[in-house]
Amino acid sequence: MRLADLQELAASMGLVGTSRMRKVELTSAIRAARLAAKSNAAANTSTATALNPAATVRPSEIPELSINPRLAARREAEANELEQPQAEGVRRLGRRRASAPASAPHTDLGSLDLGLELPAPRSEAEMNARATARAAAREIERPRRAERGDKSEREEMRTRRPRRRLAGAQATEEDPGKRGGIEEHINAKAALMRELAEQTGTNAVEPTERRAESSAEEPAERRRPRDRKRNRDNVNNEPREREEEVLVPVAGILEVGPNHSYLRTSGYLPGPNDIYVSSAQVKANGLRPGDAVTGWVREGSPEPYTRYQGRKQQQQRQIRPKYNPIHSVETVNGMDVEAAKRRPDFAKLTPLYPQEHLRLETTPKALTPRVIDLVAPIGKGQRGLIVSPPKAGKTIVLQQIANAIAVNNPEVHLMVVLVDERPEEVTDMQRTVKGEVIASTFDRPASDHTVVAELAIERAKRLVELGQDVVVLLDSITRLGRAYNLAAPVSGRILSGGVDAAALYPPKKFFGAARNVENGGSLTILATALVETGSKMDEVIFEEFKGTGNMELRLSRQLSERRIFPAVDVAASGTRREELLIDPAQLKIMWKLRRLFAGLDQQAALELVLNKLKDTASNAEFLMAVSRQTPAVSAAEQEVNAKA
Repeated sequence: MRLADLQELAASMGLVGTSRMRKVELTSAIRAARLAAKSNAAANTSTATALNPAATVRPSEIPELSINPRLAARREAEANELEQPQAEGVRRLGRRRASAPASAPHTDLGSLDLGLELPAPRSEAEMNARATARAAAREIERPRRAERGDKSEREEMRTRRPRRRLAGAQATEEDPGKRGGIEEHINAKAALMRELAEQTGTNAVEPTERRAESSAEEPAERRRPRDRKRNRDNVNNEPREREEEVLVPVAGILEVGPNHSYLRTSGYLPGPNDIYVSSAQVKANGLRPGDAVTGWVREGSPEPYTRYQGRKQQQQRQIRPKYNPIHSVETVNGMDVEAAKRRPDFAKLTPLYPQEHLRLETTPKALTPRVIDLVAPIGKGQRGLIVSPPKAGKTIVLQQIANAIAVNNPEVHLMVVLVDERPEEVTDMQRTVKGEVIASTFDRPASDHTVVAELAIERAKRLVELGQDVVVLLDSITRLGRAYNLAAPVSGRILSGGVDAAALYPPKKFFGAARNVENGGSLTILATALVETGSKMDEVIFEEFKGTGNMELRLSRQLSERRIFPAVDVAASGTRREELLIDPAQLKIMWKLRRLFAGLDQQAALELVLNKLKDTASNAEFLMAVSRQTPAVSAAEQEVNAKA
């Protein structure tokens, strides 16, 4: 019984203070009250018998109580539930009450004011018959339990359902009130169905007929519940008419993440028209990050699918994929899939020093490329830093280098990566440079800067694996380090300036990818580094990359403030192993020129070079003029070399 029913029963018995009792305490109080009432009734009966032994209680003389049958049945069930722990004592007491002799004195029921309606007394034969039936039911149930223990879970579920139905039928037969309520419900449902059939103009089906039909259609051995979701899409088992799939071509750069892969179709940044690539397709086709993939996708938006949740998967919701998945892969970097699987791995290629010169000299009036060719020559596979303070003209220098490479070396694949730059500089670079410009402006989050840089360098690696020469111009590696410091997870080790120790590894990986590959292919990276900004973080980042490059071009703020361009510090700039790039005759003249720079300051040395370059049409003519004007130095050098 529920707590509310017990409280109602206690109130009807006249018990006080039961509102704060627990269920166990309330049950004990009701039992105690009943036992006290029974003992009082027995004492009153014995007293009445002693006073009037001639008086007898006859069953026919007991006045009939007007008790509702449903209420009496409910009271009887409640009494049986409360009296179950003390079944033996109650049974004996009941037997004594039922087997009272006919000579027992008549007791006035009106004097027994207990506040509740007493159940009708049972005969001894009826109680014996009930006990015999319970014992027989237990004997029948024992072999069933043993047999059920040996069965599997599915067979146990099969045997439970008929027993539940049988128990429900027996309960309905025993309780006429419940059967009447079910019949009333069925009649009301039938009337509602007939009314609905009249409104819709269809034939009415009685609930009993529908139940009989469904029971006949279901196999007796197994009836599946409704929540199994069997055959949910095709109820009548009719053949489906499947529409013909329309495939459209698609192309993009593959970005491979830890849990996802996408084909970026609108550039190197995520876009709304990107294509989802599963991990199984990446593995089956041998795809790598940065691959230029072409394939096929289904036309239109991706179809939604149903996801079931919950313990029994009863909760469902429609999920519409954000990106359309790729159907099949056609080519990888212009090759078929099988040929792409046999390409070498970039990490296994052998790096060498640059051995082929990237000549930047184009026209006589383009002084910046000519100065760079003289003081810091660039080769294929170079790893160079352009060290520049603010407002020293590094962006202009980068543009002129890119244009010179595009003019003199059209076979080179040129990529300009702009990270955390101003939007107007991005537009200017796209309009002036004949190459691939990949940009992420400063108004975008730091995660976009890192994604652009990683995908660009992976794309360059894939091209080198195919034997191509690639040049990557990065502006700037300092801002890339700042972006990784914000986007990368914190390692707990902080360097001076607030730089996380783990934040400098990805920029180093980017810069360290530059190499001249043995037996074909090269990756040249020229990155700008900011100095003299007043930020300790920028100094720490520059110090980390200071000794990693094999070429350095320094720009001077003092020269730029005096409006001397290009503001190149000719004495501090240089290239390692430049003898592998320049002709030996020209190399000797350049060494003479450097000895001359050592005795001059920045401004005087640069003005000397610029004046001579303006008077000559090419660098070769400039070197010949220098060699003619300094013959004594050349003779002294030859004498020193002979003695060495």
